[in-house]
Amino acid sequence: MTTSMLDRAIYSYSDVDRLVGLHGGTARRWLDGYSRAGKFYEPILREASTGTEVVTWGEMVEARLLAEFRSRDVTVQKLRPAIEQLRERFGRYPLALAQPFLEVEGRELVQIVQEEVGLDRSLQLVVVRNGQSMLTAATERFSGAVKYVDGAAGSIQPDPRTPFVVMDPARTFGQPAVRNVRTEVLAGDYKAGSSRDELADLYELTLDQVDEALRFELIVGSDRAA
Repeated sequence: MTTSMLDRAIYSYSDVDRLVGLHGGTARRWLDGYSRAGKFYEPILREASTGTEVVTWGEMVEARLLAEFRSRDVTVQKLRPAIEQLRERFGRYPLALAQPFLEVEGRELVQIVQEEVGLDRSLQLVVVRNGQSMLTAATERFSGAVKYVDGAAGSIQPDPRTPFVVMDPARTFGQPAVRNVRTEVLAGDYKAGSSRDELADLYELTLDQVDEALRFELIVGSDRAA
């Protein structure tokens, strides 16, 4: 996986909200900042506001990690100082790389950064157990959903309840798919009257794969906790 793939701009803010499971407008706030009560809050996942309407693959992946913390009582805005420092050490997309999570030295560096900025424990990416830096439960869930290629996120499962559904920036324009068949296409055909068996035969999928694609589209089409 090359840096250029992480830079590939293929999503909108609404795509991120829908596919990651956020309330509308959350991705824009995380990526382009927002104003409230006369105060401007800088973006969490970008160095500064850009005003652009497109989201890169790297930013989508990082938003997927932040979404693991969306139900916490502590605002994810407090992650910003830590992410800024991680960006200085690892590069533009520190949360989309394997090094901070899968390599011992990387996890130790993340731990140091967390301590330096006084990151709230409920937002920590790694913790120390028995003298070793380990992933927290939220980061473990995220890392388990990612397939790393050449040290960067090459594909990701957008929802743990549908493991057959994968997002890959090199296929189907980064949209959720099962074996290169977009979930929205399967859902559209199903709504048009095609049976599960017909879809499985037409697209050479198993019934389980068809069912997961349909389930995923139901999930992203419903109101999900943010």
